[in-house]
Amino acid sequence: MSDTSGIAPPLWLLAELTYRCPLHRAFCYNPVNYTDHSSELTTDQWLGVLREARALGTAQLGFSGGEPLLRDDLEVLVHEARQLGFYTNVITLGIGLTDKRLGALKAAGLDHIQLSFQDSTQELNDFLSSTRTFDLKNRVAKSVKAHGFPMVLNCVLHRYNLPHVDKIIDMALAMGAEYLEPANTQYYGWAHANRAQLMPTAEQLRDAETVVERYRSEIGDRCKIYFVVPDYFEERPKRCMNGWGSVFLGVAPDGATLPCHTARSLPGLTFPNVKDASIQEIWYESDAFNRFCGFDSMKEPCMSCEEKVSDAGGCRCQAYVLTGDPANADPVCAKSPLHERVINVVHQATLKRDPDLQPIMFRNDANSRSMSRRPAKQNAPPRSDL
Repeated sequence: MSDTSGIAPPLWLLAELTYRCPLHRAFCYNPVNYTDHSSELTTDQWLGVLREARALGTAQLGFSGGEPLLRDDLEVLVHEARQLGFYTNVITLGIGLTDKRLGALKAAGLDHIQLSFQDSTQELNDFLSSTRTFDLKNRVAKSVKAHGFPMVLNCVLHRYNLPHVDKIIDMALAMGAEYLEPANTQYYGWAHANRAQLMPTAEQLRDAETVVERYRSEIGDRCKIYFVVPDYFEERPKRCMNGWGSVFLGVAPDGATLPCHTARSLPGLTFPNVKDASIQEIWYESDAFNRFCGFDSMKEPCMSCEEKVSDAGGCRCQAYVLTGDPANADPVCAKSPLHERVINVVHQATLKRDPDLQPIMFRNDANSRSMSRRPAKQNAPPRSDL
């Protein structure tokens, strides 16, 4: 094994327990071909992952999916994580989060639950998830609070619900939320497939920012609101996962390990599986976790840029989606020679569209299988004129 003294261990482990999900959200970051990866690690295999990651120095653990509550061993995994010393979080849509299960998770030592809504109204919440779940989510929110968990709400924002951000904040305040993340859509996975339908206008975004700032000044520390401007509306990229292979370790339901949530979409990389290699080998030795770590893989203008330390060249998945090469500078950056592609995408959001010609594609098994069967050329990144 090579010298690993200069590489820090992963601090954050995301255990994606399953791709199964009762909702059909159009902005889900799961792979559009998730049906190709339907096998799941066993309880014992997941326990092994937790032990190896903790021994390596990982401190924070999130359980997600899909919907992690569809795994009936979630409490077992939470209990083991608690015994190992992890800080634990379950990221859930709330479906199946009964009082009995909340009590069991509390007894197992779970630290907090992040509950996702789609909007502040039943009509839009249920439309965007293609289910009737708004009332259920409200009941779950009350139960989460009653069981003494911190109230953490998440709502993914896009052109349909950005105008309602004030009502979303009011909903969170009425529920007694300590934290609210109105998370602007990142265009990967299903969100990328629906980008033309979900992309907001710059005016919508500015209005929403103004509303958020007003609420922040009015409510103080009553509820912390985390609102991050989406990449497409910036002139500098964000540091992807705080640096590829630097902080974040994701494990997919089938055991594939990922340097970021959506890395599976990148060509030319083989993501090692926890069934075949140890977490230590994967983190320190695999090509997948080292390919874009540091500066050696950077192209110009990133290689010569004085800002490369702060932004690490931006997002590799975004670079691939927009330019066809994950090693390119993230074209969100105004210094990128391909920045015009981002400008064009944002401009498209201002144009009138016919929803019948561009219907939303909801996340479900049938659509996933359809995406899997598409010829490769139909999944190619957009041309510069798009």
